[in-house]
Amino acid sequence: MTEERKYSISENYRKGYDKDIWSVFKIMGEFVEGYDKLFQIGPCISIFGSARSTEEDKYYKLASRTASMITEKGFGVITGGGPGIMEAGNRGATDANGKSVGLGIDLPFEQGINQFVDPAFTINFNYFFVRKVMFVKYAQGFVVFPGGFGTLDELFESLTLIQTRKITQIPIILFGSEYWGGLVDWMEKTMKVAGTISDKDTDLFHLTDSPEEVIEIITDFYSKKEPMPNFYF
Repeated sequence: MTEERKYSISENYRKGYDKDIWSVFKIMGEFVEGYDKLFQIGPCISIFGSARSTEEDKYYKLASRTASMITEKGFGVITGGGPGIMEAGNRGATDANGKSVGLGIDLPFEQGINQFVDPAFTINFNYFFVRKVMFVKYAQGFVVFPGGFGTLDELFESLTLIQTRKITQIPIILFGSEYWGGLVDWMEKTMKVAGTISDKDTDLFHLTDSPEEVIEIITDFYSKKEPMPNFYF
């Protein structure tokens, strides 16, 4: 019989302590830069979606059109600054002479900041969680186009923060019923039936295929409320 191994703090484990402590200052620096720059930009709408979409993709074209319409209402557009849907969002904002913001991060499958992000509105992050805070804190709404794990992560974190009242409610719009319909059906028929979400939790988001409806949802919401940063309670 093999001896059961017991785990404890090793010398290599201890060596990581100093690195962890100093990383706190790097994290603080990213928060300060992000808060300062994004506060100066003003109210924005975040657009999420796949980095793999091409210019020929219908959702790329719809994201670009939606972004242009958003900026025509006076909002800036925030994306992750990469290719695909992110590029489409920045492209649409730039085409409409609006504010085009990119929150970049080094990832193995992305090319870096796309050419349609305004250099004055570019921030690069080392830490995913700091970047995600910036998306949420300074966005007055989320328009979520078809995407992968990263898009789902951003969507469900935002829904969780609103559900648990850690941030104030803002419009969350899923764009593309063909893509998102199965997920919404699963929430209705599986999650609600199992009791893991409440009946009203699906009221936290909208599903649409229309850029015009995106604008209608956002403008209707802010006809009753002043755009403000989303502070954590």
